[in-house]
Amino acid sequence: MDTMTLPAAGTAAAPGPATPQQPPARPGRAHLARRLWRGAEADPSWARPALLGLLLVTLVLYTWDLTASGYANSFYSAAVQAGSQSWKAFFFGSSDAASSITVDKPPASLWVMALSVRLLGLSSFAILIPQALMGVATVGVVHTAVKRHFGAAAGLIAGAVVALTPVAALMFTFNNPDALLTLLMALGAWATMKAIEQASPKWMMIVGVFIGLGFLTKTLQVLLVVPFFGLAYLVAAPTTLRKRIVHSLLAVGTMVLSAGWWVAIVELVPASARPYVGGSQTNSFLELTFGYNGLGRLSGDETGSVGGGAGPGGTGGQWGSTGWFRMFSSSVGDQVSWLIPSALVLLAAGLWLRGRRPRTDLRRAAYLVWGGWLVVTMLVFSFMAGIFHEYYTVALAPAIGAVVGMGAVEAWQRRSSAVATIALAAATAAAATWGFLLLSRTTAYGDWLRIAVLAVGMAAAVLILAVHWLHMRAVPLVLAGALVAGLAGPAAYAVSTTAQGHSGSIVTAGPAGSSRGPGGRGGFGAGAPLGGQAPQGQVGQQAGPQGGLPNQQGGFRGGPQGGAPGGGGMGGLLDASMPSTAVVAALSADAQKYTWVAAAVGSQTAAGLQLGTQLPVMAVGGFNGSDPSPTLAQFQRYVANGQIHYFAGGGRGFGNQNGGSSSSSEISAWVEANFTSVTIGGSTFYDLTQPLQ
Repeated sequence: MDTMTLPAAGTAAAPGPATPQQPPARPGRAHLARRLWRGAEADPSWARPALLGLLLVTLVLYTWDLTASGYANSFYSAAVQAGSQSWKAFFFGSSDAASSITVDKPPASLWVMALSVRLLGLSSFAILIPQALMGVATVGVVHTAVKRHFGAAAGLIAGAVVALTPVAALMFTFNNPDALLTLLMALGAWATMKAIEQASPKWMMIVGVFIGLGFLTKTLQVLLVVPFFGLAYLVAAPTTLRKRIVHSLLAVGTMVLSAGWWVAIVELVPASARPYVGGSQTNSFLELTFGYNGLGRLSGDETGSVGGGAGPGGTGGQWGSTGWFRMFSSSVGDQVSWLIPSALVLLAAGLWLRGRRPRTDLRRAAYLVWGGWLVVTMLVFSFMAGIFHEYYTVALAPAIGAVVGMGAVEAWQRRSSAVATIALAAATAAAATWGFLLLSRTTAYGDWLRIAVLAVGMAAAVLILAVHWLHMRAVPLVLAGALVAGLAGPAAYAVSTTAQGHSGSIVTAGPAGSSRGPGGRGGFGAGAPLGGQAPQGQVGQQAGPQGGLPNQQGGFRGGPQGGAPGGGGMGGLLDASMPSTAVVAALSADAQKYTWVAAAVGSQTAAGLQLGTQLPVMAVGGFNGSDPSPTLAQFQRYVANGQIHYFAGGGRGFGNQNGGSSSSSEISAWVEANFTSVTIGGSTFYDLTQPLQ
């Protein structure tokens, strides 16, 4: 019998039969739940619960009574309804399912909402829930990006600032494109920091994808963040200059491809095979991009717009005065500016404190990314002479939050430096003082809130200067006081914003009845009345979408917030009225015989009829009634072919259209002279199947 020989110590055993390797055990659900709750091993124990709490609070805030706004901006809701019924309308962003004309923006944000409506059915909830989820995602992205290089506290502060910015609470519960645009810009900043950290061409290309999608959301506005994204990479990426330049060019190429494929299709498809490009005068998306939605916004020369831009010296325009302090004005300040002074102080201090660090310093790169975003966007908004609405400033919220979070933590960590301590104290005092002044513009909260904000904030600022002499147990109270003083005002405004409904094309955040300057709540531009006729007839008695009941002004609960309507029989330039049951019944009768059950001058007027009937309604002249779509000859051909049933009366354009087409007025005059008028539910229509004898 053979004996088994053991290998000598220190020698390898002879190879034997292979033993099957067991795959590593997969983490169980309990382990995954613990990891989700605890976060990374290096994080403090409170970090992940605090983040989850922030996201939960944001979700509750943004979904609280979400459907109170009904269809919100009916202009976009009608396009969403159309896209949920027709893939052609979905692709092009058409205002109606028969694809007569598009909205005056590219369709990316409509795609998200239309898919939601296809899944959940047409309702206020289905349209607005994607916006709320985008808001939660934006808070999470900003938190993650800031936390990576500045720690959990900085990320938490940054996310909270974004969530509680009043205009963010408005736009993430509304259906304008700005919600998706803001999320994509935040994702672009996050990806830029990943690219810088790894000197990664892949991540720079991902940045290009986010920017390209942003272009397909709101065209050129997304490009405001590009200069400092690129500069930060060129300065700080840990690789050679040649590779940094090549990687940046790859990002630009990816950006062009990500946006250009859709633009190329729109431009190459024959005009007869696609809808008219709304907002343009030549049926060209490129003209829309560089004209009405592009350079015209800067110069004020926007062909087809209602009203004019600022005059010489930046004053007197329909959209308010321009200048260095526009973001702090009576019409804009309470929307977004609460922490802008503090952010600028902390940005300057952060760049100073990182000034002698190596070229590849990631914290300095973060200041360039987020701080550049803040400064460039704020300056453009401050001096653009064309169409400007207060809600545009939601694009500043992620940058403000990130800079405040990064700068505050940086200053606290470097508090042994006089510059850091003074900057933190100055930022706290600035937040308290400016918050006091903003709260003084409204009586909604009485005097107690503004006085408390000023008192707590100034006390915290003084104690920060004396932090080296404070007892350790007092320090957390001082820091908590500084945070409360900075966030109490915007938090009150944010809660007031989500507690009420908003409808129309021009909406603002804050408590009802706040004192507003030009272009503010309930106003249009400088308060000048719009041209055109007031809506005729009664408002609809038909119930609105889920959660929204029509009020006596034709909007949904919360009231129309767009100022004086103009020029439409069933709505106006800035808001839509829901049609009565009699109107719905008349337009729905024999609807299958017609391509459009009705036509109306202006997109909002058409949108109200379309949302009430859920049938295609032609928006003659697009949003302002100033687009040459259709021409009189085209409209006459549609009528001769029996494609349109009714024409809504009372629409003759909306006053000064800055050189836009007169087709809508020509069509209205022709209809009134040649067809029988009928009164339906108190509103005047013309039956295009009944010519005058």
